[in-house]
Amino acid sequence: MNKAQLVEAVAEQLGGRKAAAEAVDAVLDTMVRAVVAGDRVSVTGFGTFEKVERSARFARNPQTGEKVKVKKTSVPRFRPGQGFKDLVSGSKKLPKEGPSVKKAPKGSLTPGKAGVAATPAAKRAATKRAATAAAAAPAAAKKAAAKKTVTTAAAKKTTAAAAKKATAAAKKATTTAAAKKTTAAATKKTAAAAKKATTTAAAKKTTATAAKKATATAKKTAPAKKTTTRKTTARKTTAK
Repeated sequence: MNKAQLVEAVAEQLGGRKAAAEAVDAVLDTMVRAVVAGDRVSVTGFGTFEKVERSARFARNPQTGEKVKVKKTSVPRFRPGQGFKDLVSGSKKLPKEGPSVKKAPKGSLTPGKAGVAATPAAKRAATKRAATAAAAAPAAAKKAAAKKTVTTAAAKKTTAAAAKKATAAAKKATTTAAAKKTTAAATKKTAAAAKKATTTAAAKKTTATAAKKATATAKKTAPAKKTTTRKTTARKTTAK
């Protein structure tokens, strides 16, 4: 059974998954915080959770057999209660309905000597957490300010780059428009010059053709006149 399945099982008894999830999270969080602070969490009929100190020692690597030094450390330990042991071993029958863990006797939930003894440790843990939070607050604020500065600088850099690109694009567009305008003007001038040259060539060709025709006509007419003159002279001579 994993945590999700545990929540579902609790939800069947409580009648709501959200309430069950919150209850499971609250119980686990409270137990972990208490054990980390050095307190012992005892649940009647279930077991006891506590923090155990392990001194430095030497151990052997199971694969190589090499001797390894293990540092001093703290580990959590769970010792099952007698009721839990009896149910697992089968010496006691698990009830079909109702709580399998024996309820705490009346008055045991009221803070007594154990609660008074545990209070200083809880206070020390709370004080330590508050001091850690207070120490971390300036660093967090400084980190947030640095992050904001970096973000602002990046935004300014991005804006400058965008403005530079926009200016370059506008300049390029202006240059292109000017080049297109110049090309259009040059094309227009070239077309006008070509048209003028074509007209001049046509006019020259027409003039040359007319001159050629005139010359041919003149050549053709000149011999006829000469023959006529000769005939007239012959007639005059004969008459005499």
